[in-house]
Amino acid sequence: MARRSKPKLVTQYLENISREGFEKYAHIIRAMVGKRMGIYALFRRGKLYYVGLASDLRFRLKGHMKNRHRNSWDTFSVYLTIGDSHLRELESLVLRITQPPGNKQLGKFSGAQDIRRHFNRQIARTQRMERDRILGRDSNESDGGDDGRKRSFRIRARYKGVLYKARFRRDGRVRWNKKLYSSVSAAATAIRKRNTNGWAFFKYERSPGDWVKLSRMRD
Repeated sequence: MARRSKPKLVTQYLENISREGFEKYAHIIRAMVGKRMGIYALFRRGKLYYVGLASDLRFRLKGHMKNRHRNSWDTFSVYLTIGDSHLRELESLVLRITQPPGNKQLGKFSGAQDIRRHFNRQIARTQRMERDRILGRDSNESDGGDDGRKRSFRIRARYKGVLYKARFRRDGRVRWNKKLYSSVSAAATAIRKRNTNGWAFFKYERSPGDWVKLSRMRD
């Protein structure tokens, strides 16, 4: 059986081409790039100046020879992609990490969760527990590796084409189909009608849109 090739984000790329080369052989570069989509980067004296996303790279690269950036770069790189899945988020990721001086906006992550507030709460919680220990007070907070989860959280599993949704409680019990099961495996067994390891059967949302096996929580 032939191995299925993994989908590629970048299919072709052209790096570190001088402005002189771009101007002299623009017709060759435009023919190679065509109207394809991808991400490009402009550099000045070896330092990143600008990052852009384009659904028509030929048009955008030509534009940077005339617009406000025309005298601000001396080298460029271009990365061609198939489709635009996650392309805008990739651009935002690059912009937020590198913060090029030529970009006015850093971009946003669609649906992503900023966990800074949770980080701040966990710091405050840790400091309260340390203070209570120093002062010899009884702390009402557990030091059992709390990961910030709520009293219960969503889990799900797909079985025979059907998506089953349940809630996993902090005490280890699971609520599914209006019934409370003693364990995650008991709930999985009720769904499949045979003994099932619920930790391998169910998934939980580790971060928005990132569903992984429940067993990963034990790692």
